[in-house]
Amino acid sequence: MEIAYVFSSSGQTVDYILGDMILPQLEHGGHGVDVVGMFFFHDNTYALRAGDPLGERLTTVADEQDILLMLCDQCAFKRGLAEEVGEFEGGRTLYEPYQTVDGVTVGCFPDLYAALGDVGVDQVITI
Repeated sequence: MEIAYVFSSSGQTVDYILGDMILPQLEHGGHGVDVVGMFFFHDNTYALRAGDPLGERLTTVADEQDILLMLCDQCAFKRGLAEEVGEFEGGRTLYEPYQTVDGVTVGCFPDLYAALGDVGVDQVITI
């Protein structure tokens, strides 16, 4: 089964649920499903800033297991983790990651749909 996670809750969700539960399972091959993507909103984007221990661990696993790591573009921009680099047709701003761990992308839902469209996601879990 292929799943994607959306991290939208505030508080210590990413540190606790991702860092202490999901990520150790992924690191040791015991999560039970194939994770194909993770999308981060609000302050959860900070987990993927350059030098963050959780982000560094996550990017290693994502690289090994081909997991998409994407930050909400506007959430990341407002937190100094993305910069404006142009516009899409139709006027939507185009962003690129800034001061994040390697392998991270930024985007909005259309970008997430496009990135995961060919993977065949069976379930999206919002935390």
